[in-house]
Amino acid sequence: MSRRQLKLGAVLTPTGGPGHPYTWLDPEIPGDASVDIDWYIRYARLAEQAKFDLVFIVDSQFITPDSPPHYLNRLEPLTLLSALAVATERIGLVGTLTTSFNQPFNLARRLGSLDLISRGRAGWNVVTSGDSGTAGNYGLDEHYDYATRYGRALEHVEVVKALWDSYEDNAFPRDKESRSFLDPSKLHTLDHRGEYFSVTGPLNLERSRQGQPVVFQAGDSDQGRDLGARIGDGIFTHAPNFEAGVAFYSDIKSRAAAYGRSPEDIVVLPGVSVTVGDTDTDAREIERSTQLADNDFGKSLRELGRPFGWHDFNGYDLDAPFPSEALQYAERSFYTQAKKITELATDRGLTLRQTVELLNAPKLSPFTGSAETVANELQRWLDGHALDGINIHIGHPEQFGRFLDEVLPILRERGVVREEYEHNTLRGNLGLPFAENRYSRAEREGIASAPLPGTSASLSVIV
Repeated sequence: MSRRQLKLGAVLTPTGGPGHPYTWLDPEIPGDASVDIDWYIRYARLAEQAKFDLVFIVDSQFITPDSPPHYLNRLEPLTLLSALAVATERIGLVGTLTTSFNQPFNLARRLGSLDLISRGRAGWNVVTSGDSGTAGNYGLDEHYDYATRYGRALEHVEVVKALWDSYEDNAFPRDKESRSFLDPSKLHTLDHRGEYFSVTGPLNLERSRQGQPVVFQAGDSDQGRDLGARIGDGIFTHAPNFEAGVAFYSDIKSRAAAYGRSPEDIVVLPGVSVTVGDTDTDAREIERSTQLADNDFGKSLRELGRPFGWHDFNGYDLDAPFPSEALQYAERSFYTQAKKITELATDRGLTLRQTVELLNAPKLSPFTGSAETVANELQRWLDGHALDGINIHIGHPEQFGRFLDEVLPILRERGVVREEYEHNTLRGNLGLPFAENRYSRAEREGIASAPLPGTSASLSVIV
């Protein structure tokens, strides 16, 4: 039996995300699944029945006609998760919200409300928005540069967390006999004046049973990793192989320790694709056929522009060397991804055509094989400290069903995944500590509350 249990997340992108332009053609997927609340409720309940820790809603707010089908027509994450909150009971509800185009107070209020509606099951995936075109939807001529995006993100998250602590947990006596509704000594204002935000506070919302929503971060750049290690309770990532998973896991845990955090207080959950077949050979053929069905050179060439700030590669000579000068267009977009593509192409001397073909070629997931093979590999990654859990992409319904019906029973028999939920909150089920109120902690430890990073303002008490 494994000494650690595998955490389970499900990524709900029904009609196909990046690299999957034809997933929606699957007869089992309704064409309008990305805006069909019944589809989301069905799969959230299936995941809950299987004792998953969370469902995850990705998001972006800029599209072109060449965007993936799920991106072209999708529900806003917190609205969707609020509906799922009343349709489920134990599973965590995690949504993507950007720090670049949200104000801390409004975001803290919306997420705090979801946490109360769900009775302590909310989570926030922090992003800085890589799609540079999003800036135009918010009245900006151009997106923030990389340093500004991550500077804003750090301050934004710190302000949001401070706002969530506006009330201590015992702030509301609600004693009808004494007519005492609020203990004003337990209400705290923020009065934050920082480099990017000025927020007075307090937030007019009490804390949930888990203290604060769980904060996730999904960034693979050096800045992204550092931000995640500093502010994240969980990290969403991508690991192409076991060795890369181990290296990333170790790096995040080491960075967290460098910030004075316990490495155990941050969980790493890479996104994975799982393909189950009757045999390993059968599974590989299923995966290959599925990927080839999504193979469309024209769409792939256009989608290549996304990490490069939606730069149009159609005007280039396909058989000339990859245009490395296009990297300049990624400076306010998905720069890390664009840099990796550019370095891959230039190091191998690839043409633009060869680069697109290589990126679009079928790639075998580490978690492809018979149910036994997939279970063994998941346990190997868990025991080898390459991950704490997985975020499984729900692509084709048949494959998700096979994972639930064939792989999970093997893992459950070995004690690698839970039989039942241990807690009622997302923090509890992920094995994370309760988020203690900073003011209560300061009083308990007999210390003064400290200013937030990037500001000289102190956290004061309303009297």
